[in-house]
Amino acid sequence: MRMSAALTPPDGGVTGSAVRPETAVLALFGDHVLDRGVAVSTVGVVGVLGRLGIGEHATRTALSRMGRRGLLRTVRRGRQAFLALTGHGTAVLRDGQRKLEGEVVDRHWDGRWTLLTFSVPESRRADRHALRTRLEWFGFGPLRSGLWVSTSAADVSATLAELDLLDRAEVFRAEAFMWTDPARIAAEAWDLKGIAAGYEDFLRRWGEGAFGHLDELSRRVLLGAEWLLLIRRDPVLPSVLLPEGWPGTRAAAVFRTLRHGWERQAGELAENALESIVDE
Repeated sequence: MRMSAALTPPDGGVTGSAVRPETAVLALFGDHVLDRGVAVSTVGVVGVLGRLGIGEHATRTALSRMGRRGLLRTVRRGRQAFLALTGHGTAVLRDGQRKLEGEVVDRHWDGRWTLLTFSVPESRRADRHALRTRLEWFGFGPLRSGLWVSTSAADVSATLAELDLLDRAEVFRAEAFMWTDPARIAAEAWDLKGIAAGYEDFLRRWGEGAFGHLDELSRRVLLGAEWLLLIRRDPVLPSVLLPEGWPGTRAAAVFRTLRHGWERQAGELAENALESIVDE
């Protein structure tokens, strides 16, 4: 890739977006670094995020934080610093890409639920928080204290093992019985109104001609970052458990149309904005 002058942010940046620098970096790396065997210049990453109104200090702070979390590593060539994905970062981004490309409605539900119950002592509060965060990513929702449910058969054993919690958790597959209403369970376990509101806001923000002051690379990064924020909250439920007229379906169609439409131009702009080296 060639290196161009640092990109400067447009007047006013991107208003009304809740996207954090880390999420924008994940979207950028998912498109232009993941599985390509390259490391990209730190200056180039700062420039691309600058187009979204994210300042250099905020971007560099985010990159340092991601390095400490084991997502990125620095590769030096002379005086230049380049950024590459670690093994952990690659795994995280592949999982994110799976979510980006996946459906927002489960069309193959067999009516069965996964029930996960666990007990983590107060002395391991950090592990308990980490487990809850990862369970939400896997599509689980809290039904009762210590009881989480999902409509998928997601295997969370690796997460439990990593946190050394396998012996403190039990998992079951079951069906709703007698007076138990599956739709009521879904409404209790997940904030469906809040998730729907997020999709509606996405549809308003990304209506025809949205963010016309940004180039295709910037728009695609912003689009991907905002979609990641939405889908990490969405458990991907079957339609029988969702309110009528679920806006996630319309939002997903808009997302895919825009993302595909900007792919070629975004790739060309990335060639100019991100200097890269082979990551050996």
